Order: sequence, then structure tokens, then C-alpha cells
Amino acid sequence: MRIPYDNPRIHMYTRIRKSPYFYASRRHGVQSYTVCNRMYHPRHYDDPIAEYWRIVNDVTMWDVGVERQVEITGPDAFTLTNMLTPRDLTKCAVGQCKFVLNTDVDGGIINNPVLLRLGENHFWLSVADGDVLLWAKGVASQAGLNVQVGEPDVAPVQIQGPKSKALMTELFGDRILDMKYYWMDEFELDGMSVVVGRTGYSGEVGYEIYLRNASRDGIKLWDTVLQAGEAHDLAVIGPCQIRRVEAGILSYGSDIALDNNGYSDYAFLNPYEVGLEYTVDLDQEADFIGKEALKRISAEGVSRKVVGVEIEGDPIVGYFEDYLQVVEDGEQIGQVSSAFWSPRQERNIGFALVPIRYAELGSKVAVRSAKGETTAVVVPKPFVDPKKETPKA
Repeated sequence: MRIPYDNPRIHMYTRIRKSPYFYASRRHGVQSYTVCNRMYHPRHYDDPIAEYWRIVNDVTMWDVGVERQVEITGPDAFTLTNMLTPRDLTKCAVGQCKFVLNTDVDGGIINNPVLLRLGENHFWLSVADGDVLLWAKGVASQAGLNVQVGEPDVAPVQIQGPKSKALMTELFGDRILDMKYYWMDEFELDGMSVVVGRTGYSGEVGYEIYLRNASRDGIKLWDTVLQAGEAHDLAVIGPCQIRRVEAGILSYGSDIALDNNGYSDYAFLNPYEVGLEYTVDLDQEADFIGKEALKRISAEGVSRKVVGVEIEGDPIVGYFEDYLQVVEDGEQIGQVSSAFWSPRQERNIGFALVPIRYAELGSKVAVRSAKGETTAVVVPKPFVDPKKETPKA
């Protein structure tokens, strides 16, 4: 089953950046690109159901050079980085990774990066689609701190799937087996300097390989991994949206940000609205950006919530062009931001922003699409492996 691509093409030219893996990754027959962080991002090589089974059963490699790194160094690097997130970084050791949020003064989420702590005062924020580099530079310029904020020549690839441990052991040796979930280590691979994190965007066993000097060594790393992967049935795919929805992973720009569509009030969603309040440490001593707003939101509660839903009807394969409307008495009251057919669960699953009165499990809402109205039921998320036993294994 292939998605029909009848939309206007995206021009390949100098205005949009290419990742260090761009020319290597397109050898494998890219069917579609999107643009993330002003860079071309390959999304599909095969049909999405075939790519889903490859990541569930085997091992896959993704070009995610679009995950730009915001590097913060200098004597006050910890202070600045801790200002940028509600998560208490005194609980993050050197060599540890953390899923964090960046919030504005109103408590709205402006990004949801993975943070890597490479040293006492050395951090990378591996960002989703958004201008965290400019945000961090702006905050630093007004904070009077002794820091350097920039973008290093670093680009990651993701290795995801149940056979990823075997492939990574072949590349880096048995030391890789000692790496705990959401920790990182530094390696040299055939003369290339890399940081490996036990992280990923899939809910499967997975790793991210962050390549230093990526503009020089990108093709070399790609080919090195590809050659080692032949014995493990490695497949090159794009980020598997079906699997990330099953895992309850929200996509910044569609499931979290609300500044890109007419339904919204052009305000960012906050951690409590998207169910990520565990990343907010209100009791910490640090006065992070948005702390007072989040204290108020925590006390008052929220009026809307991103929930997991099962959607009745024909299988949803591929991306829908616009948000699906959640309606009541013919009027829009919310929207479905991501939804896909889950081959293992044999149902349509996704995320919907709904009024808080519909956020309870078992609530039913009407969803409108071009084909008419259907029913969605609020269900627990993640849809698969809620305790993350698979990636922690």
C-alpha cells in the first residue's frame, strides 16, 4: 500500500538546509520529505505499514540530522540550561539524558527536546522543530551569565528496533550493553567521534548516534552503519509515525504546538494540557522561565486536554492534510492532531485536543472529516507498552 503523492513538489535548493546524511539517505529511494528546523527531512521510503513492521521486527536507521543541537557551555551553562526548562537539572548527572520541555513566561511549551549532559557545564538540547537556538541566545543575552550558546557541527542518526542492540554491539563493542535507558557515552568509530544515547522516537529498543564533525564525516558514518547492518537486516526508513503514536509520543508542531492553525487561539499548550506535568518540578529552588505561570496552572487546573483516542471507520493510512475537527452540535470544540491505523491493534489510534469535560476515559466525541462524521472514544495512552518495558529492556 503506497500513499498517493499528488501534492506540489518541494524544491531542492539552497534556501532549505540539507543534513550531512542527505545525499546518502536519498540513495535508498525517498518517497517524501517534510521540512523540520528549516532542513529537508525524509519521511518515507516504503509504504508506512511495511516500514512499521520493519521497526517492530528488525532494526532500522533514520536520517534525523534535522534534530539540531543547541550547545550551551561556559561557567554559567548549568544556570542558563536550568532556566530554560521546568525540569530540575540538579537531578541530571553527567552522562545522563533527560526528556525536557522549554517553556515561555506563560508556561507554554515552545519545544520538547532531549537534553544530554556531556559535562558539569556542557549541555546539548536535541531540539524538535523550533527556534530554541534563538530562544536560548535571547535569554542568555539578557541574563548576564558567562555562557556560550551555539550550534555545533553535530548530527544524529537513529537506530531503532529489537535488533538494534546486536547492530550497536557490532559497531561499538560490548560496552554498549552497559548503557542504561536515557544515558549516553562517548565513542570513537573508525576515526569518527560520536556520542551515543540510549534514546529514540519509537518506543522500541533504540539508540541515537550523534556524530561530531558531521559535515565532514556524515557520508562515512552512514556507510559504516549500513555495511555493519547488512548482517542484521537493517532497513533505512523515516521516523515511524504509527509506532510513535502507539508509544504515546507527542509530535511538536502537531500534537503540542497550537500556533499553526485557525482553530487555536495561537497560544502554546502547557505541560498540564498535554499530560507531561511529570517534567515540571515546581518545588525546585531554580527560578525557571514560566515557573509562576505553571504554579498557577497547577493550582487552577486546565480547560482542555490532549487525550488518546480510538477512531471508528476505515483504516487511516498516511497523513491527513488538515486537523480533523472534534465537533459538538455541529460546532468545532477540539481537533485530532495525529491518527494512524495500528496494524498490531487493528484499530485507528491517535491524539485529540478536547475540552476537559471529555477527557475522562470512555468519553465519546464526534470527529468530522471529509468523509463525514464518525465516533472516537477516549482511551489510555500510551496505547502499547505503557511502562516502557520494551525500550528499557
